[in-house]
Amino acid sequence: MRPQESGVRSQGSGTAGWRRLLGPGVVLLAAALAIAPQLVRGNSCGHDFDFHLISWLDAQNAWRQGIVFPHWTASANYGAGEPRFVFYPPLTWMLGAALGLVMPWTLVPVTLTFLLLAGTGLATRALARLMLSDAAATLAGCAALFSGYALFTAYERAAFAELAGGVWIPLVLLFILREKDSSRGASLWRRALDGSATPLALAVAGAWLANPTTGVMACYLLAAMALVLALMGRTWAPLVRAAAGSALGMGLIGAYLLPAAWERRWVDILAVTRDPGQTLENNWLFAVHADPGLALHDAVLRTASTIAVAMVAITLVALPICWLRGRLEGQRRWLVPFALIPVAVLFLQFPASHAVWNLLPELRFLQFPWRWLLVLEAPMAILFALAVWPANAARSWMRAAVAGACVAAFAAITVYAGTQFYQACDDEDSVAGMLETYRSGQGFIGTGEYQPLGADSSLLAAGLPASCLVSDPSTVLGAAGSDPDAAPVWDAGQGSCEATFATAGNRAEHLRIAAMAPHAGFLVLRLQSYPAWRVTVNGRPVSGLPRRADGLMAAPVPRGKVDLAVDWTVTPDVAAGRWLSALALALVTALCLLERKLGRPHLS
Repeated sequence: MRPQESGVRSQGSGTAGWRRLLGPGVVLLAAALAIAPQLVRGNSCGHDFDFHLISWLDAQNAWRQGIVFPHWTASANYGAGEPRFVFYPPLTWMLGAALGLVMPWTLVPVTLTFLLLAGTGLATRALARLMLSDAAATLAGCAALFSGYALFTAYERAAFAELAGGVWIPLVLLFILREKDSSRGASLWRRALDGSATPLALAVAGAWLANPTTGVMACYLLAAMALVLALMGRTWAPLVRAAAGSALGMGLIGAYLLPAAWERRWVDILAVTRDPGQTLENNWLFAVHADPGLALHDAVLRTASTIAVAMVAITLVALPICWLRGRLEGQRRWLVPFALIPVAVLFLQFPASHAVWNLLPELRFLQFPWRWLLVLEAPMAILFALAVWPANAARSWMRAAVAGACVAAFAAITVYAGTQFYQACDDEDSVAGMLETYRSGQGFIGTGEYQPLGADSSLLAAGLPASCLVSDPSTVLGAAGSDPDAAPVWDAGQGSCEATFATAGNRAEHLRIAAMAPHAGFLVLRLQSYPAWRVTVNGRPVSGLPRRADGLMAAPVPRGKVDLAVDWTVTPDVAAGRWLSALALALVTALCLLERKLGRPHLS
């Protein structure tokens, strides 16, 4: 059923164009309101902020050196680096780095938060236009970005990649729900490929590029929605569209996704699961643990659980209100799936769903059951808007009253987020402090799941030279201080290095050492070992390097002149991923042309 436009039709093309921009403009103003506390107080240093800022800085540095798609985060592990960009999705670290090229770094996190919240609102509004009037759809877009979970993600967690998922989930729903040719006489292919399969593939690709957890949720959501729609409509069309969209969408990003999946065997990707606070079993709704080390974790979990209950309650309460107001007539196609989503999300928050988490592939990868609130944002916002927005025949004062009440509610939510979710920055965690540390070359702590398999990055010493000559490749570099939680520190007075050498030329993914070794031995490089590195000594490839407990690379060198080079190479999985992306791009182009052909009216 086509939604009826609210308000009076414009009488001229100029007025019509202005009205088309009014709704998106309101959503942009809502996003600006949502970040107002950060505009006043500066960005929120949430849980993931340091991680993201370091990624932006290293990505931009690689770009300046001519590396378009970097793989290595050079400043991690106190300058020894890690292959973060192989695994972490590129959308937000590339966007953050790009913003850093055109504005001061202090503005980048706030601007990125605005863009992602605005994208969430605009995408939800586009989905809502399938079933709501323009004004009600605009309200739904605003409600999505003030959903509680979006602001919790933006302020408390500063999880930009997850925040980006709010842009793509509504688009996945839009292109599986949209049905341009629903006539019973239409063929299966016309119903499945009605112009929605191509953008669906792009939405699936975007979800994976935003965050792998979002990609997993998007694919499961898409499969469930397609199955429900197929059963309701007694047609295979939704399943065909979903299969084409998911397969081609994941194929499009094969250049990123295939290496990320294949190269997991080279790193300790499961290290994060050894943190008790990161396990599925410790994150059920309102869970409380006796371990005092989980006190902070339980506080965050309590906040997430409260948001989950509130969002599910709003969604389920809105349904009967819409029914009592007679707003659900002719809306069965989207109503049934939207009614099932909050029930499924709530079920996944309890231990009773444990078997499901263990049974479905990669589902445990989400770690936190409350991450499914991302999927609930758009349905909750749309049902809320449908429940509270006056009917088209209502008087204008009623619309103004509802709009005013919603603005007041959204402002109150913003104030709450700015006081309760906002994380003030310590001096060393502020943008200025992080920039100072970055430019000093000290480096930062690394990420456990990206460390070499079998190594322990906590043994890595800070302050290491670019290369250190030793006789025994297992020589311990650095000494622990009085703080057991601090990294070991190296200095020349410890005598662990028989000689040290600087780099002759050091780019993000290319290292050169030119030295005169007083004796044969091993050069321990301030570089974490990784199979994609190719090492040559005096022009000869070196393989089978000895392993070190701290994961650093130790290359055997002869006495005398040493010309050592370490270069990042294209591994077979990367080449295969690029070919897969090229093939998928060709298929998506063909699909687009086919959908355009099928969409042309038949001449009788």
